[in-house]
Amino acid sequence: MAQRSDEPSDPVTGVPSGEPPDEATGERSGAPSGGGSGRRPLWSGHGWPLLGPVTAALFVAYFLVPEHTLGPERPVLSWTVFGIGLTAIAVLLVKHMRDALFDRPGTVVALVSLMCLSVLLFSSAYFVMSHHPGEFTGLRTRLDALYFALLTLATLSYGDITPHGQSVRLVILLQIVYTLVFLTAAATSLTGKLRRSAASRPPRGRDRKRDPD
Repeated sequence: MAQRSDEPSDPVTGVPSGEPPDEATGERSGAPSGGGSGRRPLWSGHGWPLLGPVTAALFVAYFLVPEHTLGPERPVLSWTVFGIGLTAIAVLLVKHMRDALFDRPGTVVALVSLMCLSVLLFSSAYFVMSHHPGEFTGLRTRLDALYFALLTLATLSYGDITPHGQSVRLVILLQIVYTLVFLTAAATSLTGKLRRSAASRPPRGRDRKRDPD
């Protein structure tokens, strides 16, 4: 004779409501799988399909923004836009780093996009400042500016582009500090989230055993 359980059961699945969920999937062990293992792929919920188009759109916008929108003719406006942009990116990075700790969806695309956007913002600043007499030697195009921003990010120098002015050196110092404080923390949060996602994905052999088909 079957032993009767006093635990209330879920009205939909019929599984005792007090039964703890599975640690890997967050589902109760007796819940129906909905066909197969019921597990989503590793990339599901992270917005991976959007990562390429969003990143490409940022770089296309960087190369298509009108050259004389900001520059030496509008110094106050240029510095204001630069400061507001850096502040907004920093606030959003902190927000999504916090979301990554709770494994909320969409944080991977957001963090990668914001990191790229910060590099492009510094690159735009270098390109605008290259129009100031005496600021740069060897920096003439947007590609040169992006190249120099990435070299600064990687703390490298080949000597082909040389900053001379005090303003551009100030921006270089800002990029170094910004990288150490925000981009390094964002990269650490991103890596941690991806590791947790990979660890929570069950081995393929385990899925096959659970799948009767």
